[in-house]
Amino acid sequence: MVRIIYLLVISMPLLGATMQELVDLGLKQNTAIEQSRLQTQQAQLLHQQSQIEQYGSLDLVGDFVHYNTPRTLAPLTPSAIGSGTPIATTEDLFSGGLTYSVPLFTGFEQTRQIQIQALGKQIAHIKHKLTQEQLVYNIKSLYLAILAQQEIKNAQHTYTQALKKLKSQIAYEVELGKKAKIDLIKAQSDLRASQTQEEIFQSNITITKATLASLVGMDQIVSVSPLHINIKKPRYNADMLLDNALHLAKIEIKDMEVKKADKTVEKNKSSALPQINLSSYVGKNYGKDETLSDWDNETLWQVGVNIKWNVMDFGKRKIEVQKAKIAKMEATLEKEQARLDLKKMLIESIEKINQGYEEYSSNSAQITLLKESETIEKVRYQNGVSTLNDLLLARSRTHLAHAQLIQSKFEYQKNIYYLEYIMETGVHNE
Repeated sequence: MVRIIYLLVISMPLLGATMQELVDLGLKQNTAIEQSRLQTQQAQLLHQQSQIEQYGSLDLVGDFVHYNTPRTLAPLTPSAIGSGTPIATTEDLFSGGLTYSVPLFTGFEQTRQIQIQALGKQIAHIKHKLTQEQLVYNIKSLYLAILAQQEIKNAQHTYTQALKKLKSQIAYEVELGKKAKIDLIKAQSDLRASQTQEEIFQSNITITKATLASLVGMDQIVSVSPLHINIKKPRYNADMLLDNALHLAKIEIKDMEVKKADKTVEKNKSSALPQINLSSYVGKNYGKDETLSDWDNETLWQVGVNIKWNVMDFGKRKIEVQKAKIAKMEATLEKEQARLDLKKMLIESIEKINQGYEEYSSNSAQITLLKESETIEKVRYQNGVSTLNDLLLARSRTHLAHAQLIQSKFEYQKNIYYLEYIMETGVHNE
């Protein structure tokens, strides 16, 4: 699937890559996403490991010992000694068998560890989702930046062409003696400045494309498709959005971190309880009987229960519990701060969208007036009523307003994408 998307993107340079194609490609090829995915898998394995550990371990064991005096193949018992049967002894003792050990009671430490790893697995999944949301917002922001720079560069090119035409007209009138040569010098200076600015915009476009290509895992992006931006008066309800935001992953992850810290406190307290373990062994001892000069063997097995109860650790457990309690307090404070930060970000985002709409409306009205002013100044200059400076100033103001109009349009859309990022709807909302 990744190969298909990649081929579609690079095989349509004339149409250009769409935003959704780049988002899909980024979600599959971005290295940060892949790292996050691996961290999620690692958390899953840690959880599985903690579950498996409660079943103990089965081990194959073997041993060889050479003694300076002969030893029996099995421990002597009164019945074996009194039977009168010759007891096999050897100086070279071989042994092999199986051992099985399992914790029967760990003071609930093992249970708490499983719960901690389960929370860690959920936290890793949420972090992966948040990483995806961040990537999608970054891709969309860079995509908008490219489109904005391209439109501004096109506007700059139009401005440059207008200055070229004006320079040619002034040069002709200078030859006829109708205009002073200083007007031609001023026109040439403004033309050169506009051409330089055009080159700067092109350079910025190249840089932004390279940044976007790196983000989605491509060698290069030749072109991007246009994007229709619908500017309409925003009608967001901050209180309603905030109520929904309290259930977002960025808040949920803080809840889980508090729970994880709480389980860590309980885990550290469990060391005050006894630790009970079961161990068992079954195997054989082999050796060459020193008396009969023949190989013999004995089967051995044993089962035992071990209990260990710490009575005094000189305050170590108390310190560990206190450290865990402090970590829980920190997690609780971080949760509250995350809620406050979310509220601030939400209000800020809504207000920026409102500001973007007002700026776009203002720039739209302003550019209409400035175009009229530029037309008037052009007529006045041609009639010798005003100077070239007046005309150039009017044109530069119109050009600046046009650039601001373009910028406000894309800034408005970027702020909408930022709100989607905050509300965690960017990955599936296109």
